[in-house]
Amino acid sequence: MAVTPSTMLPLGTRAPGFSLLNAVDGTRVALSDFREKRALLVMFVCNHCPYVVHVREELTRLGADYLPQGVGIVAINANSSKTHPQDGPSAMKQLAQQLGWQFPFLFDETQQVAKAYRAACTPDFFLFDDRTRLVYRGQLDDSRPGNGIAVTGKDLRAAIDALLAGRAVSDQQKPSIGCNIKWNAGNEPDYFG
Repeated sequence: MAVTPSTMLPLGTRAPGFSLLNAVDGTRVALSDFREKRALLVMFVCNHCPYVVHVREELTRLGADYLPQGVGIVAINANSSKTHPQDGPSAMKQLAQQLGWQFPFLFDETQQVAKAYRAACTPDFFLFDDRTRLVYRGQLDDSRPGNGIAVTGKDLRAAIDALLAGRAVSDQQKPSIGCNIKWNAGNEPDYFG
């Protein structure tokens, strides 16, 4: 397991567009579907990564807490289903249903959306304001598998709460840490330098 940090996309970046298949119900979901939302949280996750497994119940709670407040939430899986079939659409659907996710779980088969967001790891979080400008990217909280710190989502929740209250989101942001995205052979991005 390669431990990989977020690339920390520059704050103020506009949300890259996407139109991807929702593994849960077979519909297509696009960035434009969230244009009336107060904020948009884009999460790059997958099924098998121990870092995602560690926080996935908090992801369910984030949906329960913030969807009713007008926050759009979408989870995107960009892992190669060729090398990691446990991250394919049928397994994604099963996981989302098991966890009761009320937000779409999209499959980025070509990995172009992950590249557009400069996503590097699972989980990787991107929070955009109502004009689709990036206000937060980084970790959920300080909890990691095995470190004994409870999963609370405090860093991400503080950013969402500030945004919803009309306050500035602190620019003191720590990178997310997780497993590297499993790129298709020959499709690795060039932003790892």
